[in-house]
Amino acid sequence: MRVSAVLRGVRLSPQKGRLVADQIRGLRVDKALDMLTFSPKKGAKIIKKVLDSAIANAEHNEGADIDELKISTICIDQGSVMKRFRARAKGRGAKILKPTCHITVIVGD
Repeated sequence: MRVSAVLRGVRLSPQKGRLVADQIRGLRVDKALDMLTFSPKKGAKIIKKVLDSAIANAEHNEGADIDELKISTICIDQGSVMKRFRARAKGRGAKILKPTCHITVIVGD
């Protein structure tokens, strides 16, 4: 049994999100939640919400036992990039790129 939760268009750089995802990949959900709770990174708070959603989906839709679940797959994919401009000297403009990402968490037995 595999149950997933997806969050799309998060204002988080995929590179920074993958740093957090690599720490919890393959762990049991209780250990992963502990690591995410005490991590100081912004991505940890966002990924924790997605993991909570995946756990709730598994419990409600599949009737799974929470103690048996582990993170089978976690993917942080690049989303669209918001482009902004900032005024610079001599009438020029500088690009500001604000990346987004899509977070997919799959939990299973």
